[in-house]
Amino acid sequence: MGAFPAAMLALLLAAMAAPPAEAAVGVNWGTLSSHRVPPPVVVDLLRANRIGKVKLFDADPAVLRALAGSGLQVMVGVTNAELAAVAGSPAAADAWVAQNVSRYVGRGGVDIRYIAVGNEPFLTSYQGQFQSYVIPAMTNIQQSLVKANLASYVKLVVPCNADAYQSASLPSQGVFRTELTQIMTQLAAFLSSSGAPFVVNIYPFLSLYQSSDFPQDYAFFEGSTHPVVDGPNTYYNAFDGNFDTLVAALGKIGYGQLPIAIGEVGWPTEGAPSANLTAARAFNQGLMNRVMNNKGTPLRPGVPPADVYLFSLFDEEQKSILPGNFERHWGIFSFDGQAKYPLNLGLGNPVLKNAREVPYLPSRWCIANPAQNLDNVANHLKLACSMADCTTLDYGGSCYGIGEKANVSYAFNSYYQQQKQDAKSCDFDGNGMITYLDPSMGECRFLVGIDDSKSSAVSSCGCGCGRCSGGGDEECKQHEPGHKGKNSVPHVSFLFSPLLMLQNAELSGDLYANMAVICGVYIL
Repeated sequence: MGAFPAAMLALLLAAMAAPPAEAAVGVNWGTLSSHRVPPPVVVDLLRANRIGKVKLFDADPAVLRALAGSGLQVMVGVTNAELAAVAGSPAAADAWVAQNVSRYVGRGGVDIRYIAVGNEPFLTSYQGQFQSYVIPAMTNIQQSLVKANLASYVKLVVPCNADAYQSASLPSQGVFRTELTQIMTQLAAFLSSSGAPFVVNIYPFLSLYQSSDFPQDYAFFEGSTHPVVDGPNTYYNAFDGNFDTLVAALGKIGYGQLPIAIGEVGWPTEGAPSANLTAARAFNQGLMNRVMNNKGTPLRPGVPPADVYLFSLFDEEQKSILPGNFERHWGIFSFDGQAKYPLNLGLGNPVLKNAREVPYLPSRWCIANPAQNLDNVANHLKLACSMADCTTLDYGGSCYGIGEKANVSYAFNSYYQQQKQDAKSCDFDGNGMITYLDPSMGECRFLVGIDDSKSSAVSSCGCGCGRCSGGGDEECKQHEPGHKGKNSVPHVSFLFSPLLMLQNAELSGDLYANMAVICGVYIL
Protein backbone atom coordinates (compact mmCIF):
# COMPACT_ATOMS: atom_id res chain seq x y z
CA MET A 1 0.00 0.00 0.00
CA GLY A 2 1.41 3.38 -0.94
CA ALA A 3 1.58 6.57 1.13
CA PHE A 4 -1.83 7.84 2.16
CA PRO A 5 -2.74 11.14 0.44
CA ALA A 6 -1.29 13.93 2.55
CA ALA A 7 -4.11 16.34 1.68
CA MET A 8 -6.78 13.99 2.98
CA LEU A 9 -4.79 13.33 6.14
CA ALA A 10 -4.31 17.05 6.70
CA LEU A 11 -8.03 17.75 6.33
CA LEU A 12 -8.85 15.14 8.94
CA LEU A 13 -6.19 16.38 11.34
CA ALA A 14 -7.52 19.90 11.12
CA ALA A 15 -10.96 18.69 12.19
CA MET A 16 -9.75 17.13 15.41
CA ALA A 17 -8.97 18.90 18.67
CA ALA A 18 -9.45 17.94 22.33
CA PRO A 19 -7.72 18.47 25.68
CA PRO A 20 -5.39 15.72 26.94
CA ALA A 21 -6.83 12.93 29.07
CA GLU A 22 -6.64 13.05 32.85
CA ALA A 23 -3.87 10.93 34.36
CA ALA A 24 -5.05 7.65 35.86
CA VAL A 25 -4.06 4.07 36.61
CA GLY A 26 -5.73 1.37 34.56
CA VAL A 27 -5.20 -2.29 33.70
CA ASN A 28 -4.90 -4.48 30.62
CA TRP A 29 -7.66 -7.07 30.50
CA GLY A 30 -6.46 -9.96 28.33
CA THR A 31 -8.58 -13.03 27.66
CA LEU A 32 -6.13 -15.66 26.37
CA SER A 33 -7.20 -18.23 28.92
CA SER A 34 -9.26 -21.39 29.02
CA HIS A 35 -10.33 -20.41 32.55
CA ARG A 36 -12.06 -17.10 32.00
CA VAL A 37 -13.78 -15.40 34.90
CA PRO A 38 -17.23 -14.28 33.68
CA PRO A 39 -17.00 -10.65 32.51
CA PRO A 40 -19.60 -9.38 35.03
CA VAL A 41 -17.46 -10.77 37.85
CA VAL A 42 -14.39 -9.08 36.36
CA VAL A 43 -16.19 -5.74 36.16
CA ASP A 44 -17.20 -6.09 39.82
CA LEU A 45 -13.55 -6.84 40.64
CA LEU A 46 -12.39 -3.70 38.82
CA ARG A 47 -14.95 -1.55 40.58
CA ALA A 48 -14.18 -3.07 43.98
CA ASN A 49 -10.55 -2.06 43.47
CA ARG A 50 -11.59 1.39 42.18
CA ILE A 51 -9.81 0.83 38.88
CA GLY A 52 -11.33 3.38 36.53
CA LYS A 53 -9.71 2.51 33.19
CA VAL A 54 -9.37 -0.73 31.30
CA LYS A 55 -7.54 -1.54 28.09
CA LEU A 56 -8.79 -4.37 25.88
CA PHE A 57 -6.96 -6.04 23.01
CA ASP A 58 -10.06 -6.47 20.88
CA ALA A 59 -13.76 -5.66 21.17
CA ASP A 60 -15.19 -8.82 22.71
CA PRO A 61 -19.01 -8.43 22.82
CA ALA A 62 -19.37 -10.30 26.12
CA VAL A 63 -16.78 -8.05 27.76
CA LEU A 64 -18.30 -4.87 26.37
CA ARG A 65 -21.80 -5.87 27.46
CA ALA A 66 -20.49 -6.38 30.98
CA LEU A 67 -18.81 -2.96 30.94
CA ALA A 68 -22.05 -1.20 30.01
CA GLY A 69 -23.11 1.19 32.76
CA SER A 70 -20.02 0.43 34.85
CA GLY A 71 -18.53 3.91 34.61
CA LEU A 72 -15.15 2.48 33.56
CA GLN A 73 -13.32 4.23 30.75
CA VAL A 74 -12.50 1.71 28.04
CA MET A 75 -9.94 1.29 25.27
CA VAL A 76 -11.01 -1.21 22.62
CA GLY A 77 -8.67 -2.61 19.99
CA VAL A 78 -8.49 -3.18 16.27
CA THR A 79 -6.38 -6.32 16.10
CA ASN A 80 -3.36 -6.52 13.82
CA ALA A 81 -5.22 -9.11 11.74
CA GLU A 82 -7.96 -6.55 11.06
CA LEU A 83 -5.66 -3.71 10.00
CA ALA A 84 -5.42 -4.54 6.30
CA ALA A 85 -9.18 -4.70 5.80
CA VAL A 86 -9.85 -1.49 7.70
CA ALA A 87 -6.99 0.32 5.97
CA GLY A 88 -8.14 -0.73 2.52
CA SER A 89 -11.84 0.03 2.79
CA PRO A 90 -13.76 2.96 4.33
CA ALA A 91 -16.80 0.68 4.32
CA ALA A 92 -14.92 -1.88 6.41
CA ALA A 93 -13.97 0.88 8.85
CA ASP A 94 -17.60 2.01 9.03
CA ALA A 95 -18.67 -1.54 9.79
CA TRP A 96 -16.00 -1.96 12.44
CA VAL A 97 -17.00 1.24 14.23
CA ALA A 98 -20.70 0.40 13.99
CA GLN A 99 -20.23 -3.10 15.34
CA ASN A 100 -17.64 -2.41 18.04
CA VAL A 101 -18.19 1.19 19.14
CA SER A 102 -21.47 2.82 18.10
CA ARG A 103 -23.67 -0.04 19.27
CA TYR A 104 -22.25 0.15 22.79
CA VAL A 105 -21.92 3.87 23.52
CA GLY A 106 -24.67 6.17 24.75
CA ARG A 107 -26.57 6.62 27.98
CA GLY A 108 -26.14 3.54 30.14
CA GLY A 109 -23.69 2.08 27.65
CA VAL A 110 -19.92 1.63 27.52
CA ASP A 111 -17.66 4.63 28.05
CA ILE A 112 -15.30 3.96 25.14
CA ARG A 113 -12.59 6.64 25.14
CA TYR A 114 -9.92 5.11 22.91
CA ILE A 115 -9.56 2.78 19.98
CA ALA A 116 -6.15 1.13 19.74
CA VAL A 117 -5.33 0.75 16.06
CA GLY A 118 -3.24 -2.42 16.12
CA ASN A 119 -1.11 -3.72 18.95
CA GLU A 120 2.62 -3.06 18.65
CA PRO A 121 2.29 -3.09 14.84
CA PHE A 122 5.85 -1.77 14.37
CA LEU A 123 7.44 -4.58 16.36
CA THR A 124 10.78 -5.50 14.79
CA SER A 125 9.90 -9.18 14.64
CA TYR A 126 6.92 -8.40 12.38
CA GLN A 127 9.38 -7.23 9.72
CA GLY A 128 7.13 -4.42 8.52
CA GLN A 129 4.12 -6.70 7.98
CA PHE A 130 1.61 -4.19 9.39
CA GLN A 131 3.53 -0.94 9.03
CA SER A 132 1.90 0.40 5.85
CA TYR A 133 -1.63 -0.20 7.17
CA VAL A 134 -1.51 1.90 10.34
CA ILE A 135 -2.03 5.48 9.10
CA PRO A 136 -4.61 4.53 6.43
CA ALA A 137 -6.50 2.48 9.03
CA MET A 138 -6.46 5.39 11.48
CA THR A 139 -7.67 7.77 8.81
CA ASN A 140 -10.53 5.53 7.73
CA ILE A 141 -11.62 4.87 11.31
CA GLN A 142 -11.44 8.58 12.07
CA GLN A 143 -13.75 9.25 9.13
CA SER A 144 -16.12 6.59 10.47
CA LEU A 145 -16.12 8.21 13.89
CA VAL A 146 -16.94 11.56 12.29
CA LYS A 147 -19.92 9.99 10.51
CA ALA A 148 -21.06 8.47 13.80
CA ASN A 149 -20.68 11.82 15.64
CA LEU A 150 -18.12 10.24 17.96
CA ALA A 151 -14.89 11.85 16.75
CA SER A 152 -14.79 14.49 19.48
CA TYR A 153 -15.03 11.87 22.21
CA VAL A 154 -13.38 8.64 21.02
CA LYS A 155 -9.68 9.02 20.25
CA LEU A 156 -7.36 6.82 18.22
CA VAL A 157 -4.00 5.61 19.52
CA VAL A 158 -1.37 3.08 18.44
CA PRO A 159 0.26 1.10 21.26
CA CYS A 160 3.95 0.85 20.33
CA ASN A 161 6.62 -1.46 21.61
CA ALA A 162 9.68 0.32 22.99
CA ASP A 163 11.75 -1.17 20.17
CA ALA A 164 10.28 1.53 17.90
CA TYR A 165 12.99 3.85 19.22
CA GLN A 166 16.59 3.37 20.27
CA SER A 167 19.64 5.07 21.70
CA ALA A 168 23.33 4.39 21.46
CA SER A 169 23.72 4.73 25.22
CA LEU A 170 21.94 7.79 26.69
CA PRO A 171 18.25 8.78 26.85
CA SER A 172 18.97 12.17 25.25
CA GLN A 173 20.25 10.35 22.16
CA GLY A 174 16.91 8.64 21.56
CA VAL A 175 15.72 8.37 17.96
CA PHE A 176 13.08 6.34 16.15
CA ARG A 177 14.27 3.46 14.03
CA THR A 178 15.30 4.81 10.64
CA GLU A 179 12.59 2.96 8.72
CA LEU A 180 9.94 4.36 11.10
CA THR A 181 10.89 8.04 11.08
CA GLN A 182 8.36 9.06 8.42
CA ILE A 183 5.45 7.06 9.77
CA MET A 184 6.17 8.14 13.34
CA THR A 185 6.11 11.76 12.22
CA GLN A 186 2.69 11.16 10.63
CA LEU A 187 1.47 9.34 13.72
CA ALA A 188 2.68 12.06 16.07
CA ALA A 189 0.96 14.71 13.93
CA PHE A 190 -2.28 12.74 14.02
CA LEU A 191 -2.12 12.27 17.80
CA SER A 192 -1.17 15.89 18.46
CA SER A 193 -4.07 17.24 16.42
CA SER A 194 -6.60 14.95 18.09
CA GLY A 195 -5.36 15.44 21.64
CA ALA A 196 -4.46 11.77 22.02
CA PRO A 197 -1.29 10.51 23.71
CA PHE A 198 1.54 8.50 22.23
CA VAL A 199 1.08 5.05 23.78
CA VAL A 200 4.17 3.00 24.55
CA ASN A 201 4.78 -0.34 26.29
CA ILE A 202 7.78 -0.32 28.62
CA TYR A 203 9.16 -3.50 30.23
CA PRO A 204 12.28 -3.17 32.41
CA PHE A 205 11.82 -6.86 33.23
CA LEU A 206 12.61 -7.80 29.64
CA SER A 207 15.78 -5.72 29.72
CA LEU A 208 16.88 -7.64 32.79
CA TYR A 209 15.78 -11.00 31.39
CA GLN A 210 17.51 -10.54 28.05
CA SER A 211 20.86 -9.27 29.31
CA SER A 212 23.06 -10.78 31.99
CA ASP A 213 24.95 -7.46 32.14
CA PHE A 214 21.85 -5.41 32.99
CA PRO A 215 22.10 -4.09 36.60
CA GLN A 216 19.29 -5.69 38.57
CA ASP A 217 18.68 -2.72 40.85
CA TYR A 218 18.33 -0.43 37.79
CA ALA A 219 15.16 -2.35 36.84
CA PHE A 220 13.42 -1.21 40.05
CA PHE A 221 12.65 2.12 41.72
CA GLU A 222 14.69 2.02 44.93
CA GLY A 223 17.77 3.63 43.45
CA SER A 224 20.68 2.03 41.64
CA THR A 225 24.38 1.59 42.23
CA HIS A 226 24.70 1.87 38.43
CA PRO A 227 22.96 5.16 37.56
CA VAL A 228 23.11 6.52 34.02
CA VAL A 229 24.52 10.04 33.85
CA ASP A 230 23.29 11.96 30.84
CA GLY A 231 24.65 15.49 30.94
CA PRO A 232 22.83 17.32 33.74
CA ASN A 233 20.43 14.43 34.24
CA THR A 234 20.96 11.24 36.22
CA TYR A 235 18.78 8.16 35.81
CA TYR A 236 18.36 5.73 38.67
CA ASN A 237 15.86 3.37 37.04
CA ALA A 238 15.22 1.85 33.63
CA PHE A 239 11.65 3.08 33.39
CA ASP A 240 12.65 6.75 33.50
CA GLY A 241 15.53 6.14 31.11
CA ASN A 242 13.29 4.38 28.60
CA PHE A 243 10.55 6.99 28.90
CA ASP A 244 12.95 9.85 28.28
CA THR A 245 14.49 8.03 25.32
CA LEU A 246 11.03 8.25 23.75
CA VAL A 247 10.72 11.92 24.78
CA ALA A 248 14.01 12.63 23.02
CA ALA A 249 12.93 10.68 19.92
CA LEU A 250 9.67 12.63 19.73
CA GLY A 251 11.59 15.86 20.14
CA LYS A 252 13.75 15.05 17.14
CA ILE A 253 10.68 14.81 14.89
CA GLY A 254 9.17 18.00 16.29
CA TYR A 255 6.75 16.61 18.89
CA GLY A 256 8.72 16.79 22.12
CA GLN A 257 5.67 17.91 24.13
CA LEU A 258 3.29 15.18 22.94
CA PRO A 259 1.61 13.50 25.93
CA ILE A 260 2.76 9.93 26.57
CA ALA A 261 0.68 7.12 28.05
CA ILE A 262 2.03 3.77 29.20
CA GLY A 263 -0.01 1.09 27.45
CA GLU A 264 1.66 -1.85 29.18
CA VAL A 265 4.04 -2.12 32.11
CA GLY A 266 4.45 -4.79 34.74
CA TRP A 267 6.44 -7.68 36.15
CA PRO A 268 5.70 -11.44 35.99
CA THR A 269 5.52 -13.62 39.09
CA GLU A 270 7.14 -16.79 37.74
CA GLY A 271 8.65 -18.36 34.66
CA ALA A 272 12.18 -16.91 35.00
CA PRO A 273 14.79 -16.50 37.76
CA SER A 274 13.95 -12.82 38.18
CA ALA A 275 10.19 -13.42 38.00
CA ASN A 276 8.72 -13.96 41.45
CA LEU A 277 6.15 -12.51 43.82
CA THR A 278 8.67 -10.38 45.70
CA ALA A 279 10.12 -8.79 42.58
CA ALA A 280 6.69 -8.24 41.01
CA ARG A 281 5.40 -6.51 44.11
CA ALA A 282 8.54 -4.38 44.44
CA PHE A 283 8.37 -3.24 40.82
CA ASN A 284 4.65 -2.57 40.59
CA GLN A 285 4.47 -0.83 43.97
CA GLY A 286 7.51 1.24 43.11
CA LEU A 287 5.89 2.21 39.83
CA MET A 288 2.62 3.15 41.53
CA ASN A 289 4.44 5.25 44.11
CA ARG A 290 6.32 7.03 41.36
CA VAL A 291 3.15 7.74 39.40
CA MET A 292 1.31 8.95 42.50
CA ASN A 293 3.99 11.45 43.48
CA ASN A 294 3.76 13.19 40.08
CA LYS A 295 7.52 13.54 40.00
CA GLY A 296 7.86 12.91 36.30
CA THR A 297 11.23 12.24 34.67
CA PRO A 298 14.37 14.34 34.10
CA LEU A 299 13.17 15.43 30.65
CA ARG A 300 9.60 15.93 31.86
CA PRO A 301 9.85 16.98 35.51
CA GLY A 302 6.51 17.18 37.29
CA VAL A 303 4.69 15.64 34.33
CA PRO A 304 3.69 12.00 34.91
CA PRO A 305 2.46 9.79 32.07
CA ALA A 306 -1.02 10.65 30.83
CA ASP A 307 -2.23 7.16 31.82
CA VAL A 308 -0.55 3.99 33.07
CA TYR A 309 -2.08 0.60 32.24
CA LEU A 310 -0.63 -2.22 34.31
CA PHE A 311 0.03 -5.47 32.52
CA SER A 312 -1.83 -7.45 33.37
CA LEU A 313 -5.07 -8.00 35.23
CA PHE A 314 -4.94 -11.83 35.08
CA ASP A 315 -2.53 -14.62 34.25
CA GLU A 316 -3.26 -15.96 30.76
CA GLU A 317 -2.22 -19.58 30.37
CA GLN A 318 -2.97 -19.69 26.65
CA LYS A 319 -0.38 -17.07 25.72
CA SER A 320 2.59 -18.12 23.63
CA ILE A 321 5.66 -19.03 25.65
CA LEU A 322 8.00 -18.37 22.74
CA PRO A 323 9.48 -15.34 24.56
CA GLY A 324 9.62 -17.35 27.82
CA ASN A 325 7.43 -19.15 30.36
CA PHE A 326 6.89 -15.85 32.15
CA GLU A 327 4.49 -14.75 29.40
CA ARG A 328 1.70 -16.63 31.14
CA HIS A 329 2.28 -15.08 34.55
CA TRP A 330 2.00 -11.27 34.30
CA GLY A 331 -1.23 -10.94 36.28
CA ILE A 332 -1.57 -8.95 39.48
CA PHE A 333 -4.39 -11.45 40.01
CA SER A 334 -4.30 -15.19 39.40
CA PHE A 335 -6.51 -16.58 36.65
CA ASP A 336 -9.50 -16.63 39.02
CA GLY A 337 -9.22 -13.08 40.30
CA GLN A 338 -7.35 -13.75 43.56
CA ALA A 339 -4.69 -11.16 44.39
CA LYS A 340 -1.19 -12.57 44.22
CA TYR A 341 0.39 -10.03 46.55
CA PRO A 342 -0.49 -6.82 48.42
CA LEU A 343 -0.50 -3.82 46.08
CA ASN A 344 -1.66 -0.25 46.68
CA LEU A 345 -2.73 1.26 43.36
CA GLY A 346 -3.22 4.67 44.95
CA LEU A 347 -6.94 4.50 44.22
CA GLY A 348 -8.26 4.31 47.79
CA ASN A 349 -7.68 0.66 48.72
CA PRO A 350 -4.47 -0.16 50.64
CA VAL A 351 -4.42 -3.67 49.13
CA LEU A 352 -6.09 -5.45 46.25
CA LYS A 353 -9.50 -7.00 46.81
CA ASN A 354 -10.25 -10.48 45.48
CA ALA A 355 -12.94 -11.42 42.99
CA ARG A 356 -16.14 -12.65 44.57
CA GLU A 357 -18.65 -15.27 43.44
CA VAL A 358 -16.28 -16.93 40.99
CA PRO A 359 -18.13 -19.91 39.42
CA TYR A 360 -15.59 -22.65 40.00
CA LEU A 361 -16.04 -26.15 38.67
CA PRO A 362 -16.58 -28.81 41.38
CA SER A 363 -13.67 -29.36 43.74
CA ARG A 364 -12.06 -32.37 42.14
CA TRP A 365 -8.70 -32.98 40.58
CA CYS A 366 -7.01 -35.46 38.24
CA ILE A 367 -3.83 -37.11 39.54
CA ALA A 368 -1.45 -39.92 38.62
CA ASN A 369 -2.92 -43.26 39.61
CA PRO A 370 -0.74 -44.56 42.49
CA ALA A 371 -1.60 -48.15 41.55
CA GLN A 372 -0.03 -47.79 38.10
CA ASN A 373 3.56 -47.90 36.95
CA LEU A 374 4.24 -44.49 35.46
CA ASP A 375 7.18 -45.49 33.27
CA ASN A 376 5.13 -45.06 30.11
CA VAL A 377 3.45 -41.71 30.68
CA ALA A 378 5.81 -39.59 28.57
CA ASN A 379 3.39 -39.28 25.63
CA HIS A 380 0.48 -38.52 27.93
CA LEU A 381 2.57 -35.88 29.66
CA LYS A 382 3.48 -34.36 26.31
CA LEU A 383 -0.17 -34.24 25.26
CA ALA A 384 -1.32 -32.66 28.51
CA CYS A 385 1.37 -29.98 28.49
CA SER A 386 0.91 -29.19 24.80
CA MET A 387 -2.73 -28.34 25.47
CA ALA A 388 -2.71 -27.03 29.03
CA ASP A 389 -0.23 -24.95 31.00
CA CYS A 390 2.68 -26.75 32.69
CA THR A 391 5.07 -23.80 32.92
CA THR A 392 4.88 -23.73 36.70
CA LEU A 393 6.74 -27.07 36.73
CA ASP A 394 9.83 -25.59 35.09
CA TYR A 395 12.72 -23.79 36.74
CA GLY A 396 11.48 -20.49 38.13
CA GLY A 397 7.95 -21.84 38.53
CA SER A 398 5.97 -22.22 41.76
CA CYS A 399 5.76 -26.02 41.29
CA TYR A 400 9.39 -26.60 40.36
CA GLY A 401 10.93 -29.52 42.25
CA ILE A 402 7.74 -31.17 43.53
CA GLY A 403 8.85 -34.60 42.32
CA GLU A 404 8.30 -36.84 39.33
CA LYS A 405 4.93 -38.31 40.31
CA ALA A 406 3.62 -34.92 41.41
CA ASN A 407 4.77 -33.46 38.08
CA VAL A 408 2.64 -36.05 36.29
CA SER A 409 -0.31 -35.28 38.55
CA TYR A 410 0.03 -31.56 37.94
CA ALA A 411 0.13 -32.02 34.17
CA PHE A 412 -2.82 -34.41 34.20
CA ASN A 413 -4.86 -32.02 36.34
CA SER A 414 -4.05 -28.99 34.18
CA TYR A 415 -5.38 -30.83 31.15
CA TYR A 416 -8.39 -32.18 33.06
CA GLN A 417 -9.39 -28.70 34.23
CA GLN A 418 -8.88 -27.25 30.76
CA GLN A 419 -11.27 -29.91 29.45
CA LYS A 420 -13.81 -28.73 32.03
CA GLN A 421 -13.38 -31.89 34.13
CA ASP A 422 -14.56 -34.26 31.44
CA ALA A 423 -14.02 -37.67 33.06
CA LYS A 424 -12.50 -39.06 29.85
CA SER A 425 -9.78 -36.41 29.99
CA CYS A 426 -8.44 -37.98 33.19
CA ASP A 427 -8.04 -41.47 31.80
CA PHE A 428 -4.60 -41.39 30.19
CA ASP A 429 -4.83 -45.12 29.48
CA GLY A 430 -5.58 -45.85 33.11
CA ASN A 431 -2.69 -43.76 34.43
CA GLY A 432 -4.94 -40.98 35.73
CA MET A 433 -7.62 -40.92 38.40
CA ILE A 434 -9.97 -38.39 39.93
CA THR A 435 -9.54 -37.30 43.53
CA TYR A 436 -11.60 -35.14 45.85
CA LEU A 437 -8.61 -34.35 48.06
CA ASP A 438 -6.75 -31.21 47.02
CA PRO A 439 -3.27 -32.35 45.94
CA SER A 440 -1.78 -28.84 46.21
CA MET A 441 1.47 -28.68 48.16
CA GLY A 442 3.22 -25.66 49.58
CA GLU A 443 3.30 -22.85 47.02
CA CYS A 444 2.27 -25.25 44.25
CA ARG A 445 -1.44 -24.87 43.62
CA PHE A 446 -3.34 -27.53 41.69
CA LEU A 447 -6.06 -25.41 40.16
CA VAL A 448 -9.77 -25.99 39.90
CA GLY A 449 -11.10 -24.55 36.67
CA ILE A 450 -13.86 -22.04 36.11
CA ASP A 451 -17.28 -22.92 34.79
CA ASP A 452 -17.31 -20.28 32.08
CA SER A 453 -20.56 -21.65 30.66
CA LYS A 454 -22.29 -19.52 33.27
CA SER A 455 -22.82 -15.93 32.26
CA SER A 456 -22.95 -14.82 35.86
CA ALA A 457 -21.25 -16.04 38.98
CA VAL A 458 -23.45 -18.46 40.85
CA SER A 459 -21.13 -20.67 42.85
CA SER A 460 -19.14 -19.81 45.90
CA CYS A 461 -15.59 -20.76 46.68
CA GLY A 462 -16.14 -24.46 45.97
CA CYS A 463 -15.38 -26.36 49.14
CA GLY A 464 -14.54 -30.01 49.07
CA CYS A 465 -13.23 -32.50 51.61
CA GLY A 466 -11.84 -29.97 54.01
CA ARG A 467 -10.35 -27.43 51.63
CA CYS A 468 -11.62 -24.28 50.01
CA SER A 469 -10.39 -23.98 46.43
CA GLY A 470 -11.53 -20.40 46.15
CA GLY A 471 -10.31 -19.22 49.53
CA GLY A 472 -11.37 -16.28 51.59
CA ASP A 473 -15.07 -17.16 52.02
CA GLU A 474 -16.05 -17.46 55.67
CA GLU A 475 -19.03 -19.71 55.02
CA CYS A 476 -16.82 -22.21 53.25
CA LYS A 477 -14.18 -22.02 55.95
CA GLN A 478 -16.79 -23.07 58.49
CA HIS A 479 -16.92 -26.42 56.73
CA GLU A 480 -13.22 -27.10 57.15
CA PRO A 481 -12.17 -29.63 59.81
CA GLY A 482 -11.15 -27.87 63.00
CA HIS A 483 -12.81 -24.58 62.09
CA LYS A 484 -14.20 -22.96 65.25
CA GLY A 485 -17.07 -21.14 63.63
CA LYS A 486 -20.75 -20.84 64.45
CA ASN A 487 -21.49 -24.02 62.48
CA SER A 488 -19.55 -26.71 64.37
CA VAL A 489 -20.85 -29.66 62.33
CA PRO A 490 -19.07 -29.98 58.97
CA HIS A 491 -21.33 -29.23 56.03
CA VAL A 492 -21.75 -32.43 53.99
CA SER A 493 -24.16 -31.50 51.21
CA PHE A 494 -21.27 -30.97 48.82
CA LEU A 495 -20.00 -34.50 49.55
CA PHE A 496 -23.12 -36.57 49.03
CA SER A 497 -23.61 -35.95 45.35
CA PRO A 498 -24.81 -38.33 42.63
CA LEU A 499 -21.35 -38.27 41.12
CA LEU A 500 -19.79 -39.51 44.32
CA MET A 501 -22.42 -42.18 44.68
CA LEU A 502 -21.17 -43.57 41.39
CA GLN A 503 -17.99 -44.52 43.20
CA ASN A 504 -19.99 -47.26 45.06
CA ALA A 505 -18.48 -46.27 48.39
CA GLU A 506 -19.73 -48.30 51.36
CA LEU A 507 -21.54 -45.84 53.61
CA SER A 508 -22.72 -46.37 57.19
CA GLY A 509 -25.00 -44.43 59.47
CA ASP A 510 -22.08 -42.55 61.00
CA LEU A 511 -21.76 -39.04 59.53
CA TYR A 512 -18.04 -38.61 60.15
CA ALA A 513 -17.23 -42.14 59.02
CA ASN A 514 -19.11 -41.53 55.78
CA MET A 515 -17.16 -38.30 55.22
CA ALA A 516 -13.91 -40.19 55.71
CA VAL A 517 -14.98 -42.86 53.23
CA ILE A 518 -16.02 -40.37 50.57
CA CYS A 519 -13.01 -38.10 50.95
CA GLY A 520 -10.72 -41.11 51.08
CA VAL A 521 -12.01 -42.80 47.95
CA TYR A 522 -9.05 -41.30 46.13
CA ILE A 523 -5.84 -40.64 47.96
CA LEU A 524 -2.51 -39.43 46.59
